Amino acid sequence: MNYDTIWNDILKIRERAPLIHNITNYVVMHSTANALLAIGASPVMAHAIEEVEEMVVHSNALVLNIGTLSKSWIDAMFKAAYVANAKNIPIVVDPVGAGATKLRTETIKMLLEDFRITILRGNASEIKSICYESHRTKGVDSIATSEEVIDFAKEISGKYDLTVTVSGSVDIIMKNNRMMKVHNGNPMMSRVTGMGCIATAITGAFAAVNNDYFIAASEAMATVGIAGEIAAQKSSGSGSLEINFLDALFNLNLNDIAERLKIEIYEKEI
Repeated sequence: MNYDTIWNDILKIRERAPLIHNITNYVVMHSTANALLAIGASPVMAHAIEEVEEMVVHSNALVLNIGTLSKSWIDAMFKAAYVANAKNIPIVVDPVGAGATKLRTETIKMLLEDFRITILRGNASEIKSICYESHRTKGVDSIATSEEVIDFAKEISGKYDLTVTVSGSVDIIMKNNRMMKVHNGNPMMSRVTGMGCIATAITGAFAAVNNDYFIAASEAMATVGIAGEIAAQKSSGSGSLEINFLDALFNLNLNDIAERLKIEIYEKEI
């Protein structure tokens, strides 16, 4: 992966406007939809179990986010995932707060066990909790670093045959023995709620246009990180960062990516 491949996939997103079906949480619906629109994708938020099957069929990717769970939303997620698997539509899952409660942890375990998930994107504590149920998270915030959970990410990737993204000051993307480290981003991003959820939705947009899902996940994290860097330079605080981030996504160009991309690629045994 290099700046050209990222840019080519951004152009595909802008040209094709892939439909990204989100079953996501109340907190981030607005910002997630705006971020997808800014990158060039077409968002839809459909949660009712009566319509998810019909919506998934028309979608190019399905994003499932467990941030604000209820039984009806869990049932809708499972139904949507079943249809997505039948139609070979990529599924991106965000295990928000996994490890914080039994409901969240069990829901993620069922999604991973019962369906073919394409990409799992979470913070270090969430990823660790999937391997060890006794590990607790601090709400939806991470109390571990991405570097500390590389082995857990590799374990999950191998067990469920999926790509794992661990977000943090350094983003880790893992698929079996392939690993990418993305060093883009800005600490101010952690002060805006939903930035991780936005990264998950953007991952869905890249997965909709690139079926090498390891590369798609890596491109998404680099894109979000670069847009965050650009936004932070223009922002006086977290409020202006949120607005400037959307503008940075919308106006992102090849030169931005070429000048800022900071990655490490590992293709050998990890």
